[in-house]
Amino acid sequence: MPHKHNADRRHRIPRTRYKVMNWSAYEAGLHQRGSLTIWFSDEAVAAWQAPPRTTPGGQARSSDLAIETALIMRTVFHQPLRQTEGLVGSLLALMGLDLPVPDHSTLSRRSRTLTVAPQAASGPVRLLVDSTGVKLSGPGEWLVEKHGTQRRRAWRKLHLGVDAATGTIVASTLTSKEVDDAAELGRLLGQIDGPLAAIIADGAYDQDRVYDGVAEHSLEAAVVVPPRSTAVLSASAETDPTQRDRHIQVIAELGRMGWQRISSYNARAGAEGTMSRYKRIIGDTLRSHSRPAQEVETRIAVNVLNRMLDLGRLESARAAG
Repeated sequence: MPHKHNADRRHRIPRTRYKVMNWSAYEAGLHQRGSLTIWFSDEAVAAWQAPPRTTPGGQARSSDLAIETALIMRTVFHQPLRQTEGLVGSLLALMGLDLPVPDHSTLSRRSRTLTVAPQAASGPVRLLVDSTGVKLSGPGEWLVEKHGTQRRRAWRKLHLGVDAATGTIVASTLTSKEVDDAAELGRLLGQIDGPLAAIIADGAYDQDRVYDGVAEHSLEAAVVVPPRSTAVLSASAETDPTQRDRHIQVIAELGRMGWQRISSYNARAGAEGTMSRYKRIIGDTLRSHSRPAQEVETRIAVNVLNRMLDLGRLESARAAG
């Protein structure tokens, strides 16, 4: 959308400069991201051991919170499961705690059934929705280039819903690459208990089921999705125009750039920034092999990103001149 306009002349347009207003606090938050005590919390230690089992079967040694903490450490410090086992064991030893250390087999097995709750959103949410591809584990780039590969590298599609006001990821799903973006919106909305103020998404969501799904969740919510270039008005546009009809009418009157400005569509850049942050901090490859474990892996990664954001948010203002 915006980057395509005046593409042949954009090199003459100076880039907007911003000044960081809270650098000291933000830098302290960046330091805290690497602190072991941030991720290995007192709450996790207090609830480390699994409660007594009341049903037939073997007694688990570690609670779900302990497993989740170990998997968080794996995500933050990019360690395989065996090294994660060693990292957790060394931390417990340094803290002088006589607690069981989940072994790598236990982490692998229980990661398939672990329940990880998404972060709750507060107030009417302006939801930015987008998706990106994440690769599955496979031959490394060097091996593929050197020796070739007999099959294409498979990948999954990660769908995210981002709170436009805070940048927090409040909904996420993982699907196969064939799943249409608009078809997954319902599952994202199902993770948001509060009302919606607006949904902002790209042209892939220009479908009737998107408007219907948003209206079913929050009747008054706005749907800010650019209609395709061949879009036409509905039969009731003259007497009872839909949101999509109004988008088409404004574009016809002001052009797409004008519509983007008055509809706040440009806020969708926040979703693209979140995708970039996910791949730079977490990575673009899933480590788990089973589908349930991959879904848990992405939910934990989302919670890690949200926690990092809570430690310090960058505040900036447009620089003069």
